Amino acid sequence: MRVEQIAAKALKKMKNDRYKLALVVAKRAEELANGAEALVDLDKNKNKFTDIALYEIAEDKITLEGFIETSK
Repeated sequence: MRVEQIAAKALKKMKNDRYKLALVVAKRAEELANGAEALVDLDKNKNKFTDIALYEIAEDKITLEGFIETSK
């Protein structure tokens, strides 16, 4: 699947709120950069952290509610 399609699917999961999506992607990408394991089968050495975060959201591995709870 292309990044544009993944981004559209992830945006839909965030109820079309671009700002919430950007917040979750940025926070999750930071976690991945700091050594967190990816929740999807993508190589962190071959994919950008933001792309991995988008894919995790699109595949329901991360939800806004669950992400905010675990970030506190």
